[in-house]
Amino acid sequence: MVDVRVDWRASLDLTGRVLIYLAGPLSFPLALAVYYGESLVPFLAAIAVTLLVGLAMRELPGDPGNLGPREAFLAVSLIWLLVAAVGAIPFYVAGTGILSHPVDAMFEAMSGLTTTGATVLLDFSVHSKSILMWRQVLQWLGGLGILILVTAVLSELGVGGAQLMETETQTRNVNKLTPRISQTARLLWGLYVALTTLAIAVYYGLHLVGLAPNMGLYNAVAHAFTSVSTAGFSPEPESVGAFSPVIQWAVIPFMLVGSTSFVLLYFAINGDPMRLLRNEEFHFYLGIVGVGTALVVTALVFDPSTEYGTEQALRHALFNIASIVTTTGYASVDFDLWSPAAKHVLFLCMFIGGMAGSTTCSIKTLRWLVAVKSLKRGLFTSIHPEAVRPVRISGKSVDEDAIRDTFAYLLLVLIIFFLLTVVVVVDGARSGTVSEFEAMSGAASTFLNIGPAFGDAGPYGTYASYPRSTRFVMIIMMWIGRIEIIPVLVLFTKAFWTS
Repeated sequence: MVDVRVDWRASLDLTGRVLIYLAGPLSFPLALAVYYGESLVPFLAAIAVTLLVGLAMRELPGDPGNLGPREAFLAVSLIWLLVAAVGAIPFYVAGTGILSHPVDAMFEAMSGLTTTGATVLLDFSVHSKSILMWRQVLQWLGGLGILILVTAVLSELGVGGAQLMETETQTRNVNKLTPRISQTARLLWGLYVALTTLAIAVYYGLHLVGLAPNMGLYNAVAHAFTSVSTAGFSPEPESVGAFSPVIQWAVIPFMLVGSTSFVLLYFAINGDPMRLLRNEEFHFYLGIVGVGTALVVTALVFDPSTEYGTEQALRHALFNIASIVTTTGYASVDFDLWSPAAKHVLFLCMFIGGMAGSTTCSIKTLRWLVAVKSLKRGLFTSIHPEAVRPVRISGKSVDEDAIRDTFAYLLLVLIIFFLLTVVVVVDGARSGTVSEFEAMSGAASTFLNIGPAFGDAGPYGTYASYPRSTRFVMIIMMWIGRIEIIPVLVLFTKAFWTS
């Protein structure tokens, strides 16, 4: 008989470690508050809570025991939920604007940590620079930072570290990796930091040479945090549209790189670029961005209500397609004013996502590639039933169990999306402000961690127009969607607690 108490102890011990480590990132906005002469209380309160709760979890009586797959599921779910709760403390304690309500503070924090980028802010000017920067830091942590941090810790405990890596990268049998997975985590962490540093240098460098007047050091750091993490928060209410076209062009590569497999990027940087260039998922991913851009450019050119030149049409189409496909959620223009054709292309792109093993969210291109190839095989075997034709990705056969898991996951995503849409429509009917298409886009955007939707929650809008009860449901959906659904849903099965 399994000792359930030991299972809880192992999960809580790991969760406590992560909460203790969270005090480090909180010190950055605290330092900014000191520099700008702003209140220190919001961050001191969060640091105190995260240290006390983290230490209390680690000091619980009993032996933490081994962290197996079941304990890892519980730990992953708890970590994301509790880190978001701690992340909401500075917003709530600051007590300014809409974030003074606990549900809205939690919405903003969960949106930040899950790199969703959906916001309830109505007036950015009432919030301090340090509070706005904390939104950016949360997204940077949620992109790859917290995943690599937790992976490095879990890897010391065996299968648990592999389980978390499997959750994020969708790589099967990750638990068979060598104990040097901790070294791999450090390498990926280093690559993440290097890309963030490069983004800061590029953005601020363009400011120094006079090509980006509004991109001072504060904005350069803030946007580097959320472009590499494919997250989307901005201290500016007009997002990246507040900056010059050259900045918009400069942000595009960082969104695309952040949505590329970091494992493949590592090999490319370390002398094996062909591994990335030959990768079939990479081709599929870039192809989707290219086709989506072409469709939106066509829609913009033939839309008499827009008066874009060639460069403008191409820039806005590529920027916003890349932003939605990579689930970054930036905007270079208010695309809610575009034609229905262009908006529907963007809506469909919400369900794509970037490559597996990146900072991106949504379904991810690897699953779509497997599904497309499986359907193609199905058509072939319908004509040639005696044929044995495995599904291959980049020359390697895909396990049949993985194919079934892929279709099961796609079905689960669609079911949850439709159910959430019904909830948003029914709940929104009380306020009368949410149309069916807006409800669908809001449901997809929060569950798939995209950020902006259409209507009031468009790229220059806010989710504050949705009823607070809907926003509470969206908090849960952002949490579930970011950790790939299964780690949360498995907690509600009887077998998880009794076997």
